[in-house]
Amino acid sequence: MTIRILFFSVSGNTRAFVKKLQAYGEVQRTLSQEMPLIELKEITDQSHFEDEAEPFVAFVPTYLDGGNGLDNGTTEIMTNTLGEYIEYHANRSMCLGVVGSGNKNFNWQYCLTAKQYAEKFNFPFLADYELRGTPTDVETIYGILQDLVKKYA
Repeated sequence: MTIRILFFSVSGNTRAFVKKLQAYGEVQRTLSQEMPLIELKEITDQSHFEDEAEPFVAFVPTYLDGGNGLDNGTTEIMTNTLGEYIEYHANRSMCLGVVGSGNKNFNWQYCLTAKQYAEKFNFPFLADYELRGTPTDVETIYGILQDLVKKYA
């Protein structure tokens, strides 16, 4: 059983987190073959768009410009490529949900990009973590992803 993660990383925080998640999954797999492995696919501005044939979960940080996100809007910056990739052909139908990250100092805008993706593409906002996440975040999100894979297996 495999959990596919498509992610976009600007500062390296998202990449660092999903790699910790992947390493955690490898350890769990050594304890029980029933535990899923994590497969990573980084989407970048240079990525070749392709049709996704297997379910995946999207991981996206929040980078916004302007507004406060409540009453005068915001503009997503730097992470647009992941949204465009999800929009490509039928890829949105393969996405099981989104995990967001950000900086809690930004209050309501924390994980706003992931929340906007969930609303726009009509899939669930699964979880969040701050910056590079904590070991507890890794364990919690792995559990959420494991349950999700079991549900759709």
